[in-house]
Amino acid sequence: MIGHRQLTFEDYRGIFRRRKWALLISAVLCTGVGYLVSLAWPKEYTSQTVILVQQPAVPESYVTDISSGDLKQRLTTLQEQILSRSRLETIINKFGLFPKDRGQVPMESLVARLQKKIVVTPVKPMAESNSTQLPGFVIRVSNRDPSLAQKLCNEVSSMFLSENLRVRHDQAQGTTVFLVQQLQDAKTKLDDQDAKLAAFKGRYIGSLPDDQQANMSILSGLNSQLDAATQALSRAQQDKAFAESMLAQQVASQSGENPSEQKQLADLQSQLAAMQAKYTNDHPDVIRLKQNISDLKQKIAADAASTPSSENAKNAVVVDTPELQQLRAQVHQYDSILKEKAAQQRDIQRQINMYQGRMQLSPNVEEQYKQLTRDYQSALEFYNDLLKKRSDSEMQSEISQNENAEFRVLDPPNLPAGPSFPNPLYFTLGGLAAGLALGLALTVLTEVRDKTLRTEEDVEFFLQLPTLANIPSIDSARRNAAASGKDGPRLVASA
Repeated sequence: MIGHRQLTFEDYRGIFRRRKWALLISAVLCTGVGYLVSLAWPKEYTSQTVILVQQPAVPESYVTDISSGDLKQRLTTLQEQILSRSRLETIINKFGLFPKDRGQVPMESLVARLQKKIVVTPVKPMAESNSTQLPGFVIRVSNRDPSLAQKLCNEVSSMFLSENLRVRHDQAQGTTVFLVQQLQDAKTKLDDQDAKLAAFKGRYIGSLPDDQQANMSILSGLNSQLDAATQALSRAQQDKAFAESMLAQQVASQSGENPSEQKQLADLQSQLAAMQAKYTNDHPDVIRLKQNISDLKQKIAADAASTPSSENAKNAVVVDTPELQQLRAQVHQYDSILKEKAAQQRDIQRQINMYQGRMQLSPNVEEQYKQLTRDYQSALEFYNDLLKKRSDSEMQSEISQNENAEFRVLDPPNLPAGPSFPNPLYFTLGGLAAGLALGLALTVLTEVRDKTLRTEEDVEFFLQLPTLANIPSIDSARRNAAASGKDGPRLVASA
C-alpha cells in the first residue's frame, strides 16, 4: 500500500513482519557472495618505502640553496617525470611486466595500468609543528607478486633519488652558467661607470663635493694673503714716495730748484700711491690727485723756465754724494719690492678667481657627480650580488655532486607479508550493505504492487465508506487464538 496513503509506525511493523525473511535472506546471500568474491579476486601486494627530506649538510648561512620553487611543486614535477611513458616503458621491459598482454594490448594501456599501481603520497607534518616544509613522502607500488612489488618499489625510489640529484645538479650548473654571463655583463657596465666617474673627477678636480670645504679654507687663506700683499704694496709705495721726495730735495738743494715744490710733488705722489693701493684708477680721488700732480709738474717746469739761471742749472753737474747714492739705491729697491708685491698680488688674485669659479661651479658639478656616483654604486651592488650568487651556485653544484643532500630513504621497500587488495572485511561489509539495499528495494517493490486491503483504514481510504463490521480471516483468528492460548474457530459438519 506504499504510495496510496500515509503509513504509520504499525504499518511499518507489519511490513517488516511480512518481509523480514526477504531482507535477511538477501543480506546473508550478498554477504556470502562478497566474502567469496574477496577470496576469488586476484591478490594485490603493496610494497612501500618512506623517503625523508632532510636538511642540507651545509647550513644556509654559509651556502644559500638555489633550488627554485616549492618542494611540493618540485616533488610533483619529479613524479610526472618518473611516471612518464618513457620511464615506465623501460621498467615494463626491464622486469617483464604484463607478459600475457604484451603484443596484444598497446603499450600506452600497459603504461596507464602501471601508473595506477604507483602511488606517491606526501607525509603530513605533525599537528603541533608550525613548519610548512614537506617532511617526506611515501612511495607505494602494487603487484600480484610480492617480491616483484618490492623490486618495483625499490626501482621507483631509486629513480626519485637519482632524478632529484640530476635535476639539482643541472639546475646548479645552468644557474652558474647564467650567472657567469650576467657577471661579465655587469663587470663591463661597472668598468664603464668607473671610467666615466674617473674622467669626471679628472675634468672637475677641485670642484667636487668633497673639495668644497677645502676650497673654502684655501679661499679664506688667499683672501688673507691678498690683504697682506695689498698692505705691503701700499707701504712700499709710501716708502718709495718718501725716498723719492728726499732724493728730490737733495737734488733740488744742489741744483738750486725750489725744494718746497719738490716736497709737495713727493707728497702728492705718496698720496697717489696710497690711493691706488685702495681704489682703482677710475676713482674720483685718484683722478683728482693725478690732475694735481700734473698741474704741479707743469708749474715746476714753468718756474724753471722763467728762472734766469735755469740754463746754468741745467748745465750744472750734480755731484752724487753718499746720501744721494743711498737714496737712489732705496728708490731702486722699492721699485723691485713694488714689482714683486704687484706680481704676488696678481698671482693671489688669479688663485682667488680660480677658487671662486670652482665654488660657483660646485652645485652643478655636485648634481652630476651624485648621478654618476649613484649609477656606479648601483652597478657595484649588482655586480657584488651576482658575484655572491655565482659563488653560492658553484658551491651548491659541488655539494650536489658529492652527496644527495635532500632526500634520504628512511625505510627501504618491504616485502609484503599479506595482500593489500582485496580486503575480505571490506568485501563482506560491502556485500552486507548491498544485500540490505537489495532486500529493501524488493520489499518496497513488493509492497507497491500489493493491492491487499489489510486494515480498516485501507477500506475507508479506498472505498470512501464507513465500516460497519470487521470479520477477521481464519488465519488471523487462528494466530490470535494461538497468541491467547485458546482454540480457534472450528467448522462443525452436521449429520
